[in-house]
Amino acid sequence: AMTKILALLMLTAAPVLAQDFPAPEMPPGLAGARLLPGWVTPEGDRMTALEIDLLPGWKTYWRSPGDAGIPPHFDWQAAGNLGQVRMFWPRPEVIESGGERTLGYHDRMLLPIRITPAVAGQPVDPRARVDLGICLDICVPVQVSLDAGAPGAAPDPAIEAAMARVPDTSDLRPDCRITEIADGMQVTALLPHDGRPDGDQVAMELRGGDIWVSAPEMSESAGRVAATADFVAATGKPFALNPGDIRLTLIGARDAVEYQGCTLVE
Repeated sequence: AMTKILALLMLTAAPVLAQDFPAPEMPPGLAGARLLPGWVTPEGDRMTALEIDLLPGWKTYWRSPGDAGIPPHFDWQAAGNLGQVRMFWPRPEVIESGGERTLGYHDRMLLPIRITPAVAGQPVDPRARVDLGICLDICVPVQVSLDAGAPGAAPDPAIEAAMARVPDTSDLRPDCRITEIADGMQVTALLPHDGRPDGDQVAMELRGGDIWVSAPEMSESAGRVAATADFVAATGKPFALNPGDIRLTLIGARDAVEYQGCTLVE
């Protein structure tokens, strides 16, 4: 229970180090941070990407890190003509450190972002304050303020390459069982037999709200792979959990697939 409480506090804690980039001094582990200029799509959307360069051995986190870690958080208040923002998360690495399994990226993260203008036909000005955690033996919360500047004239091959590593979305839904536990809810998802990548690492998430989710435990049930995780809210009590809001990602070494929602079974 204490591990869960600490992880929830990490999700909401303010960074201990704040700095705008580019700047003459970098915090430990961070070699650089920027929003790439990107380009404007034929539909009028602005493509950009968050690029984080880390010193060798350092890592940063995926949108759902696992038992510990700080996922990136974006504040777009300074942006101009900002409509819908959609992020395309490339397949993460499985990182084992200190007996914990987390999901993230070593050395470099490039996160493609597509922004729809609030007013069609007018340019988007991507500016963001980003809070993220970077870790070696210690973890350092970092805050960076970034401006993408003017768009390029053509698509950026680096952003397109990162887009190619985004997990595929399956039309299938896992079966799931949802039960109350002392401090939240426990979900067991049975993965479909078909359409699975060659991988056995699983992440589970819940759309909406600050919900901490444990790294799933894997087992076998009736010949199917089962993943079980605890979902804990800040209240530390059971809560209403919609199975349609559960997102499960199965991660392999070369590919990954996302399942949107699950089907409740007895």
